[in-house]
Amino acid sequence: MEEEYKITISLNVLNHLGINLYSNIASVLAETVANAWDADANSVDIDIDKNNNIITIFDDGHGMTRNDINQKFLKVGYPRRESEEGRLSPKYKRPVMGRKGIGKLSLFSIADTIEVYSVRDGQKSALRMSLKELKEQIKGSGDSGGTYNPDVLDANDIDFKNGTKIILRDLRQKRIYEASLRKKLARRFSVIGETHNFSVLVNGTPITISDRDYFKKLENVWTYGEIDIPPNISITEHIPVAVTKNGNSIKGWIGTVKESGDLKEGTESLNQIVVMVRNKLAQEDILAEINETGIYSTYLIGEIHADFLDDDGLEDIATSSRQHIIEDDPRYLELREWVKEQLKKIQGKWSFLRGQKGKDEALKNPALKAWFKTLSPEYKTSATKLFGRINQMTAESSEDRGTLFSHAVLAFESLRYRDNLDALDKISVENLQALSEVFGRLDDLEASLYYQIIKERIEVIRVLQDKVDANDLEKVIQEHLFNHLWLLDPSWERATDSDYMEQRIDKVFGALDADLSDEERRARLDIRYKNVSGKNVVIELKRPDRVVDYWELGRQIDKYRTAMQRILDETGAKEPLEFICVLGRPLRGWEDSRKREEDVAKLKSQDARVVLYPELIRNAMQAYQSYLSRSKDAGQVFELMKDIQMGARVIETEHSVVTDQVAVALEKPQ
Repeated sequence: MEEEYKITISLNVLNHLGINLYSNIASVLAETVANAWDADANSVDIDIDKNNNIITIFDDGHGMTRNDINQKFLKVGYPRRESEEGRLSPKYKRPVMGRKGIGKLSLFSIADTIEVYSVRDGQKSALRMSLKELKEQIKGSGDSGGTYNPDVLDANDIDFKNGTKIILRDLRQKRIYEASLRKKLARRFSVIGETHNFSVLVNGTPITISDRDYFKKLENVWTYGEIDIPPNISITEHIPVAVTKNGNSIKGWIGTVKESGDLKEGTESLNQIVVMVRNKLAQEDILAEINETGIYSTYLIGEIHADFLDDDGLEDIATSSRQHIIEDDPRYLELREWVKEQLKKIQGKWSFLRGQKGKDEALKNPALKAWFKTLSPEYKTSATKLFGRINQMTAESSEDRGTLFSHAVLAFESLRYRDNLDALDKISVENLQALSEVFGRLDDLEASLYYQIIKERIEVIRVLQDKVDANDLEKVIQEHLFNHLWLLDPSWERATDSDYMEQRIDKVFGALDADLSDEERRARLDIRYKNVSGKNVVIELKRPDRVVDYWELGRQIDKYRTAMQRILDETGAKEPLEFICVLGRPLRGWEDSRKREEDVAKLKSQDARVVLYPELIRNAMQAYQSYLSRSKDAGQVFELMKDIQMGARVIETEHSVVTDQVAVALEKPQ
């Protein structure tokens, strides 16, 4: 007789269904919390012992007998809902969360040793499972199946009357962040709290709805059906009955935040709409699958409850990890279409609300309010439309939005001068490129920003001029000039410092100073090295009242050149050398123009040049002042921009205070 066909199950399946099921502690502990809910527990206590690398989970549910442990807890794939226990919990008639009978295996994802203590109807049971022993059993069984027998522990040490205690030892993850764990568990369940007679505590502190840490961020909220939401939250619109096209009930909420940056949590994002099934997280983000590209979508967050996805009479829709839903299942596609329809409605309403609030948001800024008052009624209408559009654009914070408002004022003023305010109608939330067309290559924006730079430089020049007029050119003028090298050359924006190079050069220059005569030493104010614009620059400041001739200056430059070249060769630097001598008076003999030309040529052959304090100040002032004289209007707009952004920083601070107050209000018991 031929051998019969047969299906065999290897213990190796545990590698896929248990040991490698989950990747983080919150996901694993969520399975134990779900089991406690199904066991009619009133409370679940999670204690984290970081010193001993242990997590203990205790629930006061109905517990398990020895037979329950073998036939239900240790039985992989136990069909809870098809068993005599049924689809509702025995005491509170809760719709049970468990279905596949593999969630408890996830404990091996984070711990090498698992101890289980349980009491039901006075019967005590205790066992220990070792990942090392289990893997050895898996390896030895090959493809022939096999049985693993956990170690039996002394149950007499159990000190509770009913319930189950699970101790996870030898955790693989050494760092456990309690605040993060509380937040993730709060977001994975919608039944935690007094309303559902089900509390979860972490190190003795109950998890509350405020631990979700996102309600305080909401600006607008749309709710569907009967849903738990903090009473402090203002609801934009409530839809009492929400159903899909096939009549399946939906409940939950979708919200938008004030700024898109409010949805960032370090490297993670809250810009998601999660799907809950039987009050437990089933899909982490349905929003990403809808591929909504509108700017409003970056402000979205939500929680949708769709229990019809887990109908007992239909196939299980969840993947093995219980973290996702089979995405091509018709039920899930039906839900996705419903969410997509709601988002289109929300998009229109959000745009309207943000547009309405645009003027109010803008006029919170004192500078914008003052500017707005100066406009005629006709111009105020155009400005109000612009503020509405700006308020719909993506911004990380109130300060960033202040920058957008200031740039909007630039566009407005530019177009007002051109009598072309109709061009503002081209600015769309969905078409930011139109801003470039409105600015016409952004010349106006660049002009204002350049005005800001020039104004700051003029102030630097004036300070230098004051020092020169007072003949105060000691260390103060030295630092002033070295900190603003653009005074010597407008292209020198920023020097690249090298502590090693400067220390080597200071040491060598110090040795050279010892060879200077008293007269030469008195003539010099300071010498400094800088690497700027691809050059190694040596700058020597002479006292303004000293007069030197070319031969004295040239001899010193030769010494510095020889010393500098040696240092550059040692360090492998290839950039060219330049020597600049800043003097208060012309070189001796320069009253003769021919003598001056000869000396300038000689200095050039040594890669050196002379800059006079008076010429430096006069040339810089003339170059920059001429721009200011032609740009008074740009200056006024710049001052307005500065005031707007200053006001935005104040608003950002006030917003942070209000957010903190909301958070405190959410913490208070309802």
